[in-house]
Amino acid sequence: MLSRRTTFARPVNRLLPAALLLGCVLQGCAGSPPLETTPDRNFPAPASSVPARSLNEQAAVIAVRQVGIPYRYGGAGRGGFDCSGLVHYAYTRAGKPIARTTARQWQSLAPVSRHELRTGDVLFFRIAGKMSHVGLYLGDGRFVHAPSTGREVTVAALEAPFYRQAFIRAGRP
Repeated sequence: MLSRRTTFARPVNRLLPAALLLGCVLQGCAGSPPLETTPDRNFPAPASSVPARSLNEQAAVIAVRQVGIPYRYGGAGRGGFDCSGLVHYAYTRAGKPIARTTARQWQSLAPVSRHELRTGDVLFFRIAGKMSHVGLYLGDGRFVHAPSTGREVTVAALEAPFYRQAFIRAGRP
């Protein structure tokens, strides 16, 4: 019996959203990627077709590949992520381990202002009066994050009213 994960049983048209999102992240497309997507994480682009990227860009691509994985408090792996766990996972997989918790990431990363953002920068947000949330900047005003219990890793707009107001600063590994 074939499982749903059998690669040759997957429809090819499921690759299109992942390819488009990855292209937008790497190329900075003129249009905006959708706020929430579900890329097919089982079909990454072949290494030979992907141009060389900086470590920060590699971390951003790894984080985007986690879109659709559920939020899990304390999670730092494909079984589920919390916000700082997603950032830690992406950078560790890219080859530069960074601190695991939001507070330690805040302390250990070089501060960056909103006007100096680059792909892969860690965004810090004040929620309910305290710095308690992070995401990974993708470029073009978008970031990937694990928002909260009952939700999934997703891509959001930094200029959305909630995030625009909650943004404190960024940090660069």
